Amino acid sequence: MTPAGSLVRAVEAILFAAETPLTVQDIRQHVGTAADVEAALADLTGHYAGRGIELVERGGRWHFQTAADLAHLLRRDREETRKLSRAGIETLAIIAYHEPVSRAEIEAIRGVQVAKGTLDVLLEAGWIRPAGRREVPGRPLTYATTAGFLGHFGLASRRDLPGLEDLRAAGLLDPVDLAFENAVEKDDDSD
Repeated sequence: MTPAGSLVRAVEAILFAAETPLTVQDIRQHVGTAADVEAALADLTGHYAGRGIELVERGGRWHFQTAADLAHLLRRDREETRKLSRAGIETLAIIAYHEPVSRAEIEAIRGVQVAKGTLDVLLEAGWIRPAGRREVPGRPLTYATTAGFLGHFGLASRRDLPGLEDLRAAGLLDPVDLAFENAVEKDDDSD
């Protein structure tokens, strides 16, 4: 192999391994100040022209990049799984069972304020949507579930949401909820 061929290979290896684009001076620090780095870069640019990757210069710095016409092949849509907080689950359940429902109504049912971030997470997930405004003073925004919510939870419609008996049978009710329900039933029996 000619000394020029060795230089081209060395410049190629340096650029390939570099974490950031390199100037001609940066490359010379690796191969020597007397080396004809510009000729090696011209040779490499011609060699990679029309291939899947190409050697490009941007602002006096050289680097390899994916050919522009192939960049779409490298894009991947990754689904990030996020776990909903307890507040998010409660808010989603209230919206699903009581839609359309306003933020104030959600807060009245939960007994605590709803953080704006909670509704934002549910909106971003595509599980709830704005469902108009109430015709009351202040015209509060109401929320409802979406088709995405139904699809994610495998429901054909809201009618397929589990009822109280289904939740009890599955053991999904908190002991506090069961104790409260029993107290209400005893209260009803004494009347």
